[in-house]
Amino acid sequence: MNEWPQGWSNDNRANRYGRGSADAQPEGARVMRQVRRGEPSAPPYGAPQQGGGYGGVPQQPSYGNGNGYDDGAGYDNYNSGYNTGQVYGGGPGGGGPGGEYERGPRPAPNWRKRIKWTAIVVLSVVIVTSVSTYFWADSKLHRDVDLSKVIDRPAAGSGTNYLIVGSDSRQGLSAAQKKELHTGSAEGKRTDSMMILHVGDNGDTLISLPRDSDVEIPSYQGSTSGKVYKGTGRHTKLNAAYAEDGPTLLVRTIEYNTGLHIDHYVEIGFAGFAGIVDAVGGVTINIDKGFKDKYSGADFKAGTQTLNGEEALAFVRTRHAFATSDLQRTKNQQKFLAALAHQVATPSTILNPFKLYPTLGAGLDSLTVDKDMSLWDLGSMFFAMKDVNGGNGTSMNMPISGSTGGNLVWDKAKVKTLVDELKNDQKVTVTGN
Repeated sequence: MNEWPQGWSNDNRANRYGRGSADAQPEGARVMRQVRRGEPSAPPYGAPQQGGGYGGVPQQPSYGNGNGYDDGAGYDNYNSGYNTGQVYGGGPGGGGPGGEYERGPRPAPNWRKRIKWTAIVVLSVVIVTSVSTYFWADSKLHRDVDLSKVIDRPAAGSGTNYLIVGSDSRQGLSAAQKKELHTGSAEGKRTDSMMILHVGDNGDTLISLPRDSDVEIPSYQGSTSGKVYKGTGRHTKLNAAYAEDGPTLLVRTIEYNTGLHIDHYVEIGFAGFAGIVDAVGGVTINIDKGFKDKYSGADFKAGTQTLNGEEALAFVRTRHAFATSDLQRTKNQQKFLAALAHQVATPSTILNPFKLYPTLGAGLDSLTVDKDMSLWDLGSMFFAMKDVNGGNGTSMNMPISGSTGGNLVWDKAKVKTLVDELKNDQKVTVTGN
């Protein structure tokens, strides 16, 4: 019985597919037709089709071993290479039914774009933080001094002149704190230190005004009454002017006795001073010679050391331990304030929010300034003091020629030269005591 479909015979088989066939048709002609995607799969070769008969090429034997069919090695076998998905599209990695499309290589990251957006985000955060910090800090300044009430003022010169005052105000201190800080319990407030800081293009100059300086009280307008009090030629100590009518009379007296225009006023009390020092983590300073003072509570050995708020206050207030009394105290005050400004302006403080904000809070909340003082002006003052401490400026006492009745008398000739140099923003050539 012939098992081959109609029209086929063993002879046909031998002639077309046998080994050593002389048929001129190449082996490549036996490649099966491809199945297009989306079309129904063709029935197995040799299987009956609808309407009878067999479609396509009959199922072919394998000649893997030369002995007829070889199970698992026919044309439809997955590993034969004819039905791998590369031809039919249905194997793994192919795009046919049941297959998955292969993903192409991942594109390289666009680093330029990433860096750009990172920079934009960081810059935005910095701007928002800076603006918020500015308004927060600006709101904490106490602008209580009105310099417009100062009458008969000298003309302003080049550069900017700050009057920096350290008062002995006990405001905000408890009884325990007064005892700890050795401040006493005197009512009211007086000036423990007064300095003029000139900020200019030819170097910054810090000049201490001894509180015992002999000055003339000129005509002035009362800070609260608005009444003008005529000058009588009365002489007194400089700190008495502050005790008599506060900051505006102090500014008026300094301007009258020097001829130098004061642009800004800055005052800080005991509590604020100690608070700033503690907030910044202490201030490192070199003490040339050790000293003790029972009045201020000072007890220091010579050498480099870091002072906390209580120790710093004792250091700048001591005068009884020195032969030159107030003159040596003013030098110590200059030295410490410059070191404090240097400490505040270091990256370890500015870039550390856990240090910066407590320092700003303690400092700004305890400062009293004039109505025209801006944060920019305040920053300029601190950085100028930092420069003085770094050797880029001049630090001196007001030149003294002698004393009278316990008051220190200024050297008028040297003071005039000094003031002229400051007015014209020239390099200072005058030396002080």
